Amino acid sequence: MKKLILKTLQSTVQGDVFSQKEFRKFYSVDASSYQIIPELVVVPKNEKDVVNVINIARKFKTSVTVRGAGTGLVGSALNNGIILEMKNFDSIRLAKDYVTIGPGTIKGKLDKKLEEYKKFFPPNPSIGSFCSIGGMLGSNSSGSRSLKYGSVIDNVIEITFIDGNGNKITLPKDKRVAKKIREFSKKIDRNNFPNVTKNSSGYRIDKVKSINDAHKVFIGSEGTLGVILSAKLKIKDIPRKRILFVIEYKTIKNAIKNCIEINKTKPSAIEFVDKTILNQIKFKFDGKTKCLLFIEYDDKINSNEKKIKLIITGKIIKKLKKDSDIFRWWKYRDSSLHYSLKSIKKEKIIPHAIEDATVPLENLQKLFSVLDEINKKYRTRSVVYGHAGNGNIHVRLISDRKRIPNIKNIAIQYFNEVIKLGGTITGEHGDGLARSEFVKRQYGAKNYQIFKQIKKFFDPKNVLNPDKIITKKSMIVKNLESFLVV
Repeated sequence: MKKLILKTLQSTVQGDVFSQKEFRKFYSVDASSYQIIPELVVVPKNEKDVVNVINIARKFKTSVTVRGAGTGLVGSALNNGIILEMKNFDSIRLAKDYVTIGPGTIKGKLDKKLEEYKKFFPPNPSIGSFCSIGGMLGSNSSGSRSLKYGSVIDNVIEITFIDGNGNKITLPKDKRVAKKIREFSKKIDRNNFPNVTKNSSGYRIDKVKSINDAHKVFIGSEGTLGVILSAKLKIKDIPRKRILFVIEYKTIKNAIKNCIEINKTKPSAIEFVDKTILNQIKFKFDGKTKCLLFIEYDDKINSNEKKIKLIITGKIIKKLKKDSDIFRWWKYRDSSLHYSLKSIKKEKIIPHAIEDATVPLENLQKLFSVLDEINKKYRTRSVVYGHAGNGNIHVRLISDRKRIPNIKNIAIQYFNEVIKLGGTITGEHGDGLARSEFVKRQYGAKNYQIFKQIKKFFDPKNVLNPDKIITKKSMIVKNLESFLVV
């Protein structure tokens, strides 16, 4: 069967088709801890190639999983059928207030292009220089400035994609499809959607308030509803001035308390790093410092400086106004994942699973308490950093490899508590292999049934990235790379 699929693809697709072991192995991993070796890898040259690959996959009953730059942390771009590498779709067409862009475009390339015109695309994941726009759309990524500017879902005007039937659709322009999506949105139980400012779990049908929002159900869908060909993104003027405060605290509790009050002043960012991370920063902190907050404003600079000084109980160690200084200190925060890995022995690293929960800001302190309980119960340690203003913390667990089977039990306990706190199991990284089995738990049976209907509407043969978001399988510890197995 594989040889027949290969022969059919090679005779039909104008782009590259790879079946060699080394290519398949390269595309069997991403930035997560998972590994699944695909049957074939296709690098489509054009739109027709994408349609042909999907139609061939339907005919031969295999899967198509679209892939961007492979920077995802939960295995969203891994599967055992055909991997569709979209690097050739890297066009950038600039207008006054938006940019039309291909999914294979690297965010760093877009940033440089926009900077020439003193514009920027607001979502800014820490891996932004290397991730693809398609990956950002697929996971509904955000970053530090989502506090003011929102996630990807808040910054997309239009998308064009090929669905699981091989049809080309542009939303929200296609009114027939848009109306159908709106019908789905009217049926959901909104009480079972998390009360948070950022959410990348499930299908974001809650964001569809009219047919003009129909495209939003596609953002964060991890390639399960269609393959994006292009997207029209909102862009904004680069702020003329910015100010960044770096504040040290002797307790995490005081830092989180301050976050709630600071948030009322409408900063563009409130970011948190713990002691493990700050120990990697080249600066002489107070020996009793337990964590840092990074607070940025990009408007009303003088009045906000006065406000924050009245609010905080920590100590301001840096007040930065020069772009070069601000950039340097943001690089410290953006390097948190790297610093966390650097600070842990390889044999103590536990795969990502609970690294992206988000709760209402008023419940963030309770989430830290839940994490403390887990560390005691499972004899783990944790490194914590993230988007405190959104109630979104990234957790890197440290434990012996022999405790890897505990990951699922840890996830069940942690996610149950996150949901009780009104939160989401993932704020910006997506469900992927790590969390798709918990989506029904997150949203309840009624909403999950609607998710299944949405999936069937766009992909009735389950060709597109199966077992992501909608699944009956448990994959949280399955397909972990061999180096993690004891």
